Amino acid sequence: MVTIALKAAFVYYVVYWLDTFILSWQCLTRPIVIAPLAGLVMGDFHTGIVMGAALESIFMGISAIGGAIPADATTSSVIAVAYTILTGASIEEGLAIAMPIGTAMSSFGGLLTPLWASLAPFWEKLAVEANPKKFLIVNILVSFFTMPFVNAIVLFFAVAYGVEGLNSLLASLPVWVMTGLGAASGMMLAVGFAILTSMIWSGDVAIFFFVGYVLVKYAGLGTVPIAIIGAAIAISLFMSDKKLSDLKTSLTNTQVNVNDDEEDFF
Repeated sequence: MVTIALKAAFVYYVVYWLDTFILSWQCLTRPIVIAPLAGLVMGDFHTGIVMGAALESIFMGISAIGGAIPADATTSSVIAVAYTILTGASIEEGLAIAMPIGTAMSSFGGLLTPLWASLAPFWEKLAVEANPKKFLIVNILVSFFTMPFVNAIVLFFAVAYGVEGLNSLLASLPVWVMTGLGAASGMMLAVGFAILTSMIWSGDVAIFFFVGYVLVKYAGLGTVPIAIIGAAIAISLFMSDKKLSDLKTSLTNTQVNVNDDEEDFF
């Protein structure tokens, strides 16, 4: 258990550090990426892929905007995958505990925010020195031991010593509670899509929502064919908008040239 916890914490730390401090957030910390990697190091890549897709559906509409502190999708994904693989629990049970764990981890991260903010005078001092090389080196060194490092330690102890306790707790619950948790995990997928839909909803895209519903409910199409149809529609609309934009630009340039010719004539 300790060895697996070390692997899980290492994957979390490396992916988070690279994505945040080196690659400037390329979405590598999203559940659809981090969950399969966690499943890979734990010996069950298939479960990691399935849970990654489901967890991404739950968390895809949740983003850190301004002072908002959303659930920690990265840490909760790793812990949920670890719980499912190590205890042999169902994927529904693993999904059900993801949101509470993510909320707890985001609250823990919020408690550490004043600590990271207290480093502001130190960074200002380095900036006054006008030594970019020193500033970069110190920034890299400090980033090694800030939020991702602390979260990796918490994740290690959660997987190494918390998974069995969590499994014992869930095993002691009545059947109806576990049934409720399974139903709740299915509802969270719908809630995740609802949050995302509310962010992008407009009259221009509303028609596609109902078309997709008809294709699933009445035509019986699966996810892959609907995704292909959606991609084809999106590409067609993009190309049409591009051609329209090019046409408007061409007409504008022609009008400008005509006006210039008239001014030169007079």
